[in-house]
Amino acid sequence: MKRNMGKIDKIVRFTITVIIALLVYYRVIEGALSYILLTVAAVFLLTSLTGFCPLYGLFGLNTCKARKK
Repeated sequence: MKRNMGKIDKIVRFTITVIIALLVYYRVIEGALSYILLTVAAVFLLTSLTGFCPLYGLFGLNTCKARKK
């Protein structure tokens, strides 16, 4: 897997993950919506840790800075 996510993109996804987790933990969000958002949060966490987003690859997006050779 080639990385296609930049640093800011990873930070934003991780922040969203933490916010969703806190909202569910403190029962601000409950029911089916909480399960859906926890699934989204898990995907965001996984993609932010790996630096690879399959949807970015599908659409040809890349937020990484180009490396100098």
